[in-house]
Amino acid sequence: MSKIVLDMSVSVDGFIAGPDDGPDRGLGVDGERLHAWLGDGGADPGSYRPADPNGALVFDELMATGAVISGRRTFELAGGWSGDHHDGVPILVLTRTLTGRAPGHARYVADIASCVSQAKDAAGGRDVLLHGAAAAQECLRAGLLDELEIHLVPVLLGSGRRLFEDLPPDQVELELVRALDGPAVQHLRYRVRRAA
Repeated sequence: MSKIVLDMSVSVDGFIAGPDDGPDRGLGVDGERLHAWLGDGGADPGSYRPADPNGALVFDELMATGAVISGRRTFELAGGWSGDHHDGVPILVLTRTLTGRAPGHARYVADIASCVSQAKDAAGGRDVLLHGAAAAQECLRAGLLDELEIHLVPVLLGSGRRLFEDLPPDQVELELVRALDGPAVQHLRYRVRRAA
């Protein structure tokens, strides 16, 4: 059964982008430091796949997903991944505004439940990759997020965009299911614990 898996690189102080992120600087000031682990000593110059075994394992899991959900802001700041996040899998873009046509393998969806349902159907039994702070928060609020793959990078950005800035005060319990070390990152995988 498909799981919805959030995958984000995060600073120790909780930021996924530095300050002043926008169309000309998608990761904000110094935000690219959060993604340096991708391709560090890369196995292939044309790939972001890390050379270290743990980074390669995590990267391969990411690339084995059957669909992608992204918030519209993340999608646009990433240039829509040029219409193909990986392997031609469908990209469902969570947005409040269904204007325009999404490029490439992407389509716009306005409702989180419908977005998750469509992504799971499209994934064909494989997991669904989730990107973006707002989309992650909305998925978590709706009780639809299954796991988090957090790439904890040992930097303090001090300001920027936080991953969990706008969550309600409800307590969310996570269970650590895996911790892998990389040269300049720790890959932490958590399962979202559902209330009994």
